[in-house]
Amino acid sequence: MMKPLLIILSLALYSAAAEPGKTPESSAPAPEKFPSPVPKQTFSQTLTEQQKELKTNELMRRFAASRKQLSADRYRPAYHFVSPESTLNDPNGLSFWQGRWHLFYQAYPPEDTRQHWGHTVSDDLVHWRDLPYAIYPGIERMCFSGGTVVEDKQVVAFYPGIDAGMMVAVSRDPLLLNWEKIPGNPVAQPARDSCIWKQGDTYLGLMGSNTLLSSTDLAHWNTANANFLSGPSFPIDDGNCPTFVPIGDKYILLLFSHTRGGQYLLGDYDPRQFKFTPYDHGRFNHGLVSPAGVHAPSASTDGKGGVINILNINEGKPANGWDHIFSLAQQLTLAPDKRLRIEPVAAVASLRGPHQSAAQTVLPANQEIVLDAIKGDTMELDVEIDPQTASWVQLNVLRSPKAEEYTTITFHNYDRNVNRWFRPNSIVCLDGSRSSTLPDVIARPPETASIERGGEPIRLRVFIDRSVVEVFVNGKLYLAMRVYPGRQDSLGVSLRAQGQDAVLKKLDAWQMQSIW
Repeated sequence: MMKPLLIILSLALYSAAAEPGKTPESSAPAPEKFPSPVPKQTFSQTLTEQQKELKTNELMRRFAASRKQLSADRYRPAYHFVSPESTLNDPNGLSFWQGRWHLFYQAYPPEDTRQHWGHTVSDDLVHWRDLPYAIYPGIERMCFSGGTVVEDKQVVAFYPGIDAGMMVAVSRDPLLLNWEKIPGNPVAQPARDSCIWKQGDTYLGLMGSNTLLSSTDLAHWNTANANFLSGPSFPIDDGNCPTFVPIGDKYILLLFSHTRGGQYLLGDYDPRQFKFTPYDHGRFNHGLVSPAGVHAPSASTDGKGGVINILNINEGKPANGWDHIFSLAQQLTLAPDKRLRIEPVAAVASLRGPHQSAAQTVLPANQEIVLDAIKGDTMELDVEIDPQTASWVQLNVLRSPKAEEYTTITFHNYDRNVNRWFRPNSIVCLDGSRSSTLPDVIARPPETASIERGGEPIRLRVFIDRSVVEVFVNGKLYLAMRVYPGRQDSLGVSLRAQGQDAVLKKLDAWQMQSIW
């Protein structure tokens, strides 16, 4: 558990509390000790005018030129979001405002590589459009990872400002283009990755995974609970980039560890005691966070009892001018057994292009079956396999014709009764050990996770996008890693059952369209 953090109110606090839900108007803003040289424009307050202004905006033109130049990189994804220029890091403040999804992220403009908040917008969580940088350093030296809360008339960002303290900024315009840091910033000390939500008339800000602050006016913050987490201890390590939201009749705390990557806790929340008691823990990353692993989450309620979650995925090879990418948006729901279900959002299907399929067929033991007609490096595969009594079954993707390169997804079938005294859960393994013959690719150990199959066939939804492979297993498990085939012909797909026959019940493959 973390030690309680001392909260020091800023000397520039307001003389009077503001009306709940509104930011105070009095008091002068703190001076900008660390101004950013990145171009910044103040936009109009109507959507029509903002759309016109974006057409001539300096940053938008710059982003378009940069995207065009970087598109020549063969490993740059076609349907996963990647920053328009320079590098990116944690996603921040996923939110739904006036009919659109907004996602912010740690951005590093080329002329000032300190953390700014980058900004992208989407109608469907699949097709993303660049917007200018949202929050710039000024009072703070760097804008680290935080969260947002959406109100009727404004969106509030709560984030750590390095060399300043916790910061609050608000935006009220249609595309969230204009952000104002409220007078009185920084509002608390020290600074830590954070999220924010509202409970009645009270704002609650979680710093890390355990220190909860409260405020009724956004300017004056106090400690609500220095031990937000209670009950069983789970291996969350340093607990950064938190997002805390309801899911079904429970709550989920999504977070990030610098050693274990993206994770979540499911549990019960006591709003009177400001305590969260988890009963289950899971991971989006099943090894070290780097190289090529799943990093930090940003999430939001979907308005239907579920949660939308997006993570960034680290690079595994030096890139020229860019590095991390974002995962596909995930639909998180709570199953009847109160465990997490993980699927890609339904709108991903809008990217499907030419389709091919394989009918039900027996996979003979100890033979690799190459599907010659199905190839690609921007594909979705929907595969269902009955492993029967096979020792393991394997799906290979990005396979070169003579198997010099390939990436494997293997189901180790411990559901069969191999030992009446010890019957472990089955294992799914995503292995990129032989994905590339290039000398500068940093090898990542296999991603390995257990799954309770319950007698169901194995269903694999696999998304391949040039330098990333994402796998959803039976709606219960998510694995992903970056891979970098060196050969132009590493495009193939094959299947194998080991020891005994298995049955391929179905296989559908789609070539995926670009979102740009």
